[in-house]
This record gives sequence, C-alpha cells and structure tokens, in this order.
Amino acid sequence: MEATARVSSIFIYPVKSCRGISVSQAPLTPTGFRWDRNWLVVNYKGRAYTQRVEPKLALVEIELPDEAFSEGWEPTKNSFMKIKAPGMSVLKISLMKPSEVAEGVSVWEWSGSALDEGAEAAKWFSDYLGKPSQLVRFNAASETRLIDPNYAPGHKIMFSDLFPFMLISQGSLDALNQLLKEPVPINRFRPNILVEGCEPFSEDLWTEIRISKVTFEGVKLCSRCKVQTYLLSNLLILSKLHVTFQ
Repeated sequence: MEATARVSSIFIYPVKSCRGISVSQAPLTPTGFRWDRNWLVVNYKGRAYTQRVEPKLALVEIELPDEAFSEGWEPTKNSFMKIKAPGMSVLKISLMKPSEVAEGVSVWEWSGSALDEGAEAAKWFSDYLGKPSQLVRFNAASETRLIDPNYAPGHKIMFSDLFPFMLISQGSLDALNQLLKEPVPINRFRPNILVEGCEPFSEDLWTEIRISKVTFEGVKLCSRCKVQTYLLSNLLILSKLHVTFQ
C-alpha cells in the first residue's frame, strides 16, 4: 500500500548556512527550488563559510520579495534580497545578476568562479563575522557542480551540500522530541520539504515521491553533520528530469 502524506511546509535557504525562508510555493529548477543556496559567504581565500566554523551565520535572516516565488517571475532593478543580523544595518542585494566575477571560490569538493556581490556586501559580512569575507552568487552561466554520480549521475546543484532537495516528516521530528528534555524545531534540520500524515521515519524508505504533478526520487539518506547536534534522518531527493514543470 502506498504511503500517503501531505506537504505542510516548504523552506528555501537563499544564502548557504543562513536562516531559511518558509514559503507557500516555489518554482522548481533542476538544481532545486529557485533561489535555494544561490549565494555563499566565503573567506579571503574564497573558501565557503558554514555554520560549522561560523555559527553566527545562523542568526542572519534573509528576506525575498513574495513575487520572487511566482512561476516565471524575473527580477528588475528594483528587486532586492534583504539581509539582516543582530547589531547590523539591513543589507540590500540586487536580484539582478552582478557583472563582476570572483575567481577561486570553493565549497567542499567543488571550485570555480562565482559572481561577486560587491564591496558593500563584503564589508557587511566582514564586519559581522569579524574577518575578511565576501558574498558570492553561483554563476550558472559558466559553472556546473555535479552530484555524486554513484547516486544521481548527470544531476547538478548550486551551493547545496549534496542534492537538490531534502525532505523530512513531522512524524519523525515528533518522535525525536518525545525522547528529548527540550524539544527542537524543524529548522534545526534545514529541510526543503516538510510532510505530515505519515508514520515516523517512513520517509527513510521512500524511493518515489509524487507531489502534485512532479515525481521525485529518494536517492539517499542524509548524513548528518555536527550543526544538527541530534540525529534525525532526512531524505535527499531529486526531481526526475523527464517531468515538465508547469
């Protein structure tokens, strides 16, 4: 018998390792939800910062205009991403792609060029983190970051760690919280898709997930890192490329 569940929340993380955004809808792309992990904060060597080494990134809030999540929407010169953090002024980043290029950007196994979001963004993050920093944007026009071919040959991502999408169930979180003295919220696990209405940890066994008109493949359980302190499996998924997104 097929498992039945419903999507209860969608989360997008525009800047890697910063806070996510809960949205009611989001366009799909081959690399994940639109805007997900498009931006990255790097050090003076171009190496990615994550919460593993810079936990203050967990306090950085991101805002995107509501229309940015509408199908077919394209940014104009008046479209901005707003970045906020304790003790800092609001940083506005144009959603139009910048023209400057930063060379030697790296995240985990990947290295290449990225789009440089400029001196103001670099100063903002340098002041906030207390060390030389830079905000860059994935340059999909010139760069490709492939997924591990052992799991998903031919698929690609931007600045996500492993796969385009990550799914988890509310039942799994509830089961975990019953074992803890202090319950943890779902944002501790940074999923893209939260579902409810299924048995705890049943998503660990899902190999095919159909959401509306789109079919996803469950390809691997997520290996948890130290950012998440507590263990709870997330299912890494990707959309099948033969599906037409509408």
